[in-house]
Amino acid sequence: MKRNDIEEHTKELLAPILEVQGLSLWDVEYVHEGQDMYLRVYIDKESGVAIDDCVAVSRALEKQLDAEDVIPDAYILEVSSPGLTRPLKKTVDFERSIGKLIEVKTFQPVNGLKEFEAILKEGSDQEIRVEKDGEILTIERSNLAKARLCYVEQDN
Repeated sequence: MKRNDIEEHTKELLAPILEVQGLSLWDVEYVHEGQDMYLRVYIDKESGVAIDDCVAVSRALEKQLDAEDVIPDAYILEVSSPGLTRPLKKTVDFERSIGKLIEVKTFQPVNGLKEFEAILKEGSDQEIRVEKDGEILTIERSNLAKARLCYVEQDN
């Protein structure tokens, strides 16, 4: 199976597992690092992901993957939260982060800057729009080197 096929099949297997647990899927990656292959699953929920959530999903997914023998090679399964400063890679990541402060790094300067923080206003397959110092900036997705949520402390 190809990498994309493994990731998509894993998402299909995860859907009922996550629904039962009250969780949502952030991302799935099947990547080669060093000599090892990793199947990484990033889960999320409104109140935050606990270690018990990761363990439950890992155990349930592992049973499904072993039963179907989807991945022919040895791999390491990791289930975790995407973290507070989660990367924004896909259009859906940008869509669910509208209104939040993000860190932007670009290949080519935008208004003279290659690294800055701004409020995400819109996100599509082709571009994102952010607000920086009261000005709306449009950034082509092909110019994005990196985008991720910024950690912002909440007053209780």
